[in-house]
Amino acid sequence: MRVHARFFAAYRELTGASGAEVDLPEGATVADLIDTLRERGPSFGALPPRPAVAVNLEYAPPETGLRDGDEVAFIPPVAGG
Repeated sequence: MRVHARFFAAYRELTGASGAEVDLPEGATVADLIDTLRERGPSFGALPPRPAVAVNLEYAPPETGLRDGDEVAFIPPVAGG
């Protein structure tokens, strides 16, 4: 199956990409997606092991199962003042 990873703000700068298409085996989870991305090289390897993500616009924990065509947004931490 193929999912669409989207990177925002600091994660876009870190990875050098606004998004990536990722092929995963059936039954893969958000955690599997994160591991797969982190293996792509130094820029993706700098992603935290458990970033905040949203699957199809809803926040999701790492054990969330993915389906073909899902959009997974990587949401960096924000600071305010």
